[in-house]
Amino acid sequence: MSENKQNQINIELSDEVAEGIYSNLAIITHSNAEFIIDFVKMMPGSPKAKVKSRIILTPQHAKRLMNAMRENIAKFESVHGPIKETESTIPFTLGGPTAQA
Repeated sequence: MSENKQNQINIELSDEVAEGIYSNLAIITHSNAEFIIDFVKMMPGSPKAKVKSRIILTPQHAKRLMNAMRENIAKFESVHGPIKETESTIPFTLGGPTAQA
């Protein structure tokens, strides 16, 4: 058996998960053992925002995700041009060390 076949993982994607979840805000918190990313959907004019999905990562996987995002954004921008960033503020706090993306 080749080394590539031994390292392959069969990943399944259900129809429900394949639909995806819309998020226009990510709230990131961390402890010494994990990073938690809450993906939130905020709608204009609505006083409430809902966490639509929560992902919990080890620090090592969080760093791999950051590097993979950096690489993919660079590839995207090389084809489509720079992504324009907009300033936004969050009208609430959830406590703990927080960053937004």
